[in-house]
Amino acid sequence: MTKKELFEKLSKINIDTSKYIVVGDASLVCHGVISKCDKIKIQSIVSYTNKEIEVETVKKLEKSDEINNYFFQKVENYLKNCTDKTIIKKVELYLDCLDTYKNERELKKEGYSLIGGVDEVGRGPLVGPVVAACCILPDNFNLEGLTDSKKLSEKKRDYFFEEIKRQAISYGIGIVDEKRIDEINIYQATKEAMIQAINNCQIKPDCVLTDAMKLDLDIPVKPIIKGDLRSITISAASVLAKVTRDRMMYELDKKYPMYDFKNNVGYPTKKHLEAINKYGIIKEHRKSYGPVKDYLENEKK
Repeated sequence: MTKKELFEKLSKINIDTSKYIVVGDASLVCHGVISKCDKIKIQSIVSYTNKEIEVETVKKLEKSDEINNYFFQKVENYLKNCTDKTIIKKVELYLDCLDTYKNERELKKEGYSLIGGVDEVGRGPLVGPVVAACCILPDNFNLEGLTDSKKLSEKKRDYFFEEIKRQAISYGIGIVDEKRIDEINIYQATKEAMIQAINNCQIKPDCVLTDAMKLDLDIPVKPIIKGDLRSITISAASVLAKVTRDRMMYELDKKYPMYDFKNNVGYPTKKHLEAINKYGIIKEHRKSYGPVKDYLENEKK
């Protein structure tokens, strides 16, 4: 059975492709996910994408609809029968990515109205600050395609950046520079930047969602693993933080073009490391980070 034939079969049946999975001899296929089957490669029930999920062999399950030895089953029924925790986590992430307003809806049912999404950018670079953003979105917020900023093109991020600021109830930015990072370490500096971002919101949140980061606040905090994918509010914060920091690095590139900051935004690329060895470091480098620390130690010898 070819891929084309399978898609033709699927087009003839009445099936909600966002709620069903495909179970084959060695495959689990979700909408938007690519996975190997015996004779064909199924590339999503509806649309062709490049996402991939690796799974163990799955036994054919009862109470499934069959098309040429491929079994279709509702996701919730599959999860009740599946015992592989890795697959369960991947399927749950897939479902959450289909509904990125889920966490916000649940909190609003609990009585919260100003839900702040918080995220950071810049934990890995050798240069510059860590930047965090907090964003509170209205109920009617609509920005199709918004997701984790790392998965968006720069053109998209720039467009979303302006739209998020225009539509947001409130937002704030927190910036902790390289000196402070060296003093207290990047983990603590990230927390500090996030708290700054929350405090810099003109309208303060009554509850906060974070991308797996615990914060000590006087309001409830809900850390979510892969929150920048699962929560629309955290996704919005990630875009605000990413664009803000990138633009800071573009300005630094004008001052020090030899380090190629306009392309690496401070991360330890080959060109960046070669520039350190050739030109030394600048005051914006994080002196506690490996390559920079090694350079300074070699200079002392």
